Order: sequence, then structure tokens, then C-alpha cells
Amino acid sequence: MLTSTPSQLRTFHSLSLLPPLSPPQSNPFSLTFRDTKKRTTPIITTSVRETGLSPFRLCVSANSQAAPASAEASKVSSIPSEMKAWVYGEYGGVDVLKFDSKVSVPEVKEDQVLVKVVAAALNPVDFKRRQGKFKATDSPLPTVPGYDVAGVVVKVGSQVKDLKVGDEVYGDINEKALDGPQQFGSLAEYTAVEEKLLAPKPKNLDFVQAAGLPLAIETAYEGLEKTGFSAGKSILVLNGAGGVGSLVIQLAKHVFGASKVAATASTGKLELLKSLGVDLAIDYTKETFEDFPEKFDVVYDAIGQCDKAVKVVKEGGSVVALTGAVTPPGFRFVVTSNGAVLRKLNPYLESGKVKPVIDPKGPFPFTQVVEAFSYIETNRATGKVVIHPIP
Repeated sequence: MLTSTPSQLRTFHSLSLLPPLSPPQSNPFSLTFRDTKKRTTPIITTSVRETGLSPFRLCVSANSQAAPASAEASKVSSIPSEMKAWVYGEYGGVDVLKFDSKVSVPEVKEDQVLVKVVAAALNPVDFKRRQGKFKATDSPLPTVPGYDVAGVVVKVGSQVKDLKVGDEVYGDINEKALDGPQQFGSLAEYTAVEEKLLAPKPKNLDFVQAAGLPLAIETAYEGLEKTGFSAGKSILVLNGAGGVGSLVIQLAKHVFGASKVAATASTGKLELLKSLGVDLAIDYTKETFEDFPEKFDVVYDAIGQCDKAVKVVKEGGSVVALTGAVTPPGFRFVVTSNGAVLRKLNPYLESGKVKPVIDPKGPFPFTQVVEAFSYIETNRATGKVVIHPIP
């Protein structure tokens, strides 16, 4: 079985974590899930700076050189029939999450690969799903949560064309975020994923960095595309220090060629915004952006303030709304997972033009998934909350 090797996976602690807590054991779950889905060389561009809000250092990861060769792929051994995973059998708060050491390893369909999970990341959709916010379109309980994954291919289906055993990959395992997401998520030792949803892990990124990217960077890119964003246009990003917002800033500036990027954040995160390419960093604790005389071609609302966002968009402009109520001309946007988007963006990641932003309190070990969920639900995370190592 694959295990994590600290010497080969850079971590981001600036303070040592408390000793891992014993995870709550799952008494009612020894589960066999039914498949119901139709279904180094110098780091030349790393920026590390204090957030100003906590004693943690924020790590903005950018390395245009190839990461040291990973030993993860060489550790592939026989695949067990059971695995460790986090599971919930009912909707609710973090207390419904249970650790189970006897969950059946998922079967691999002909168009899927089985991935040995090295790192996973949390997104707001993970806790909204667990809370039952879209239970009408969710897959049946019980559920192993988790959308984002980075790991190593250990088995391939008969119709898989490009990926092979030993490949290091990353991706968002659920093609439709809210419509029948998989029962077997990424908060487990193994997960089965359609080949089309994955991409080769960028050569310069380790698994922790890669795990923090898929859903957020696809949301950022596809949302910008929906607006028709292009070179020379201006954009305002609400919640610029969040997982999606930090990537919208970078893509708008370095991939789409924005003429001006403005973004909101709290006082301690303004320097982070500037390091990512923001021209106008707005402290939302001191300024009301909706009263600005300046207007923008696009407002990307990643926090749920569409009613304010529409006040600063140019006539004929677009407002992307990821959450909260939508006020015209704003529009709701939900990502569709697509490995082709990741492959398209890999060169920007490998050159260091676009950088993963990992929350300074992580990565959280696999034993502290409950703590990680509790933290992301405060809406105070900077960048992405990552889970690593996974057994």
C-alpha cells in the first residue's frame, strides 16, 4: 500500500500541529457501497509572508522547476479489498463524520482509473453537501466525501486510453458538482475516477499543492470563460484571498490578460492580493466597494454579495455569482469538472505564473478531517484547506 513520505512531500507548517486526535470511530458503518451512479533546485518564485491575522505563515507556492522525483508511484503494491475512509450516513454537522477502516475499495468501471489518494482538499461544496443542501440531487447515503484529489493511478479500466498505472494525477472527481456526485469521494485511501476528469500532476508541484487546485481553478477558469473575459478587460474579485478568488485573480491577470484586477479581502490579506497580481486591493473592513465610482467589465462574486456586485459592473458587463442570492444581471455558475481544463492550465502552473495558495493552518492530517471541516466552515480560510498525509 502506498504511504506518504515526508521527505518527498513539502509541507506548509510554520507551527507544529497538536498531536493528532483519535478520530471518532464508526460503529454503524462497515460498509460495502453500492454503485448507484448512472450513473531541489532553488524555488525561484515562492512568496512567504505573514498574514497579519494569525501567527501562521501563509504559503503561496510557485516553483517553475521540476519537483524531485516522487517515490509514490514506485510504492504501488497489491490493492486491498478494504480501505480507511471518512463516512457519513446521515446529513448534518461535523458530528456525522465517522472514521471507518473497513470501507470496500470502489470497483473501477471501464472508463475509470483507481487512484491511490496521496492528498485531498476541501471545498465549500463538501460541507454544503454534508449538510443536505442539495439532497434531492445527491447520490444515496452513506457517503465518502471529497471532490479534489491528487494521487497515483493503481488500476485502469478497459476503455482508458491515456493514463497508466504509476501516473501521478490530479482532478475534481465529480463531473457535476451538485448532480449525483460520487458516493466514493477523495477522503479515503482510494477513489475511482473517470479518466476524462483527471490530468497529469504538474511536474513542479507536490501532491499537497496539486490537491488544492482542481475544483477551484476549474471554477475560476470556466467562470471567466462564461463572461467572455478577454485581454484588456477589467475585473473585481470578491473574496480574493479565498480558494477560488485567489485563482480568479491569477488567471485574469496572467492567462486572460486583464487590464486591471481589483479584489477584496480583510486587512491582513491585502499583501497576499498584491503578490498574486492585484492592482487595487480593497480592505472590505474599511471600504465599501459598492460605492466606488469606478466600474468593472466583470465582477466575480465568490462570497455571496451579488446585490452589491451589480452596483459596480459596467453596463453590458457580467457578474458571476458562485453562492448566495442572484441579482440581475448576475448569473449563477456551477463548475463542470473537466480534465482538459487542467491540462490547458498546466503550463501556467509549471512556469510559476499561476500559484497554488495553501491555507497556513494546513495541511491537516487524515485523523483531523473533522477539524478541517470545522475550519473551512468558518469562511476564514486563506486559499485551500488540504488533507495530507492520507494512509
